[in-house]
Amino acid sequence: MLGIIRVLTHPDQHFVEEHGRLIHQEYGIASVSRAIPDQPKGIFDDASEALAVPKIVTLGQQLEAEGCNALFLSCAADPGLAELRAAVTVPVISAGSAAASIARMLKRPVAVMGIGATAPAPFRQLLGESVRYARPEGIRNTTDLLTTEGRASALACAEGLYREGIEVIAFSCTGFSTIALGDSIRAQLGGIAVDAVSAAGLFISQLAPQ
Repeated sequence: MLGIIRVLTHPDQHFVEEHGRLIHQEYGIASVSRAIPDQPKGIFDDASEALAVPKIVTLGQQLEAEGCNALFLSCAADPGLAELRAAVTVPVISAGSAAASIARMLKRPVAVMGIGATAPAPFRQLLGESVRYARPEGIRNTTDLLTTEGRASALACAEGLYREGIEVIAFSCTGFSTIALGDSIRAQLGGIAVDAVSAAGLFISQLAPQ
């Protein structure tokens, strides 16, 4: 069983389990999803990340104790990844490093699209400090994406990047997975998008097959 750590606190368990459903649909991996407490806007800056890290470690330990044989840290900033890996004995896959790794392997002009002021650390480390980065207009945290306006702004941002000559867009926010932005990009723009949840699922399927 895969344990999924969500960093956006949400009262609707169906919402919390969304990334698990995406991974099961694509890779047939069963999972249990839990969200860290008291972060209704998720992780969107250094302060919110600092608050989240000890909660992530505690939740990961709980999931391992409950029998999970792998953990998925469903946040593209990879918050607390080193600390979590040090605290558990099972494999830990995180969304950011997974997406950045696949984008790098494609060896085509790449941009990162997210919700923070800059590309998260795993993307800068794997794709270069100068990697093109864009944030959709009006988007400041994950919940902004869950509106009609947020979805439209994200798609418009992607379209602008492709017009610049970018060929691959790597998502540095798992909220883009929640709104199925990759599917919209492929259907409406014909572009290549690396979805962070899907990318993590690929690594999970190899490291901890069900």
